[in-house]
Amino acid sequence: MTHKIIKKISVLIIVLPIMLFAQNKIGFVQSDRIRAEYEEFKDAEAQLQLEYRQVNTQYNMMVMELDSIKQAFETQRLMSSPEWRKEKEAEIASREATIQKFQVTMVGPEGELYRRQAQLEFDILSKVKRAVDKVAATKSIDFILDGSTSLLYGNPTHDLTDDVLFELRKYNVSDTKKDETKN
Repeated sequence: MTHKIIKKISVLIIVLPIMLFAQNKIGFVQSDRIRAEYEEFKDAEAQLQLEYRQVNTQYNMMVMELDSIKQAFETQRLMSSPEWRKEKEAEIASREATIQKFQVTMVGPEGELYRRQAQLEFDILSKVKRAVDKVAATKSIDFILDGSTSLLYGNPTHDLTDDVLFELRKYNVSDTKKDETKN
């Protein structure tokens, strides 16, 4: 009697997950490919590079000004009054502090460029999420995995990357039409 119960339970343990799993539809997307092919990612990267170059140019100009002030100070230091030297040393220290503050404010881990990058990525990734949700709903997919991070093999028939890219491009077309009607 107990042998039959054990046999039934073991069959259920084997068959039940197969039955449950068979009812789920699974797909995957290649997020690396989406990042490479979706124009908005490229545009955001180009915009961030431009902003970084502008900040870098501004930083380099500040450093060059500081270097010229230091150089002028060194050449005139011996033949100037102690008051003038203290004034110039204070000016140099103030400019060094300004440069350091600029660097932290703009490029630091909580700086303006970091926040700008995070905001751009959030905006784009929310569009990608909407596109993935739309594809999942349209095709009645229960699970969509990111094939770029941990998928060792995926049957190409389950690759939904093209569908997500198509959906994203539809958003861009509709966004462009909205902008044109506003103008």
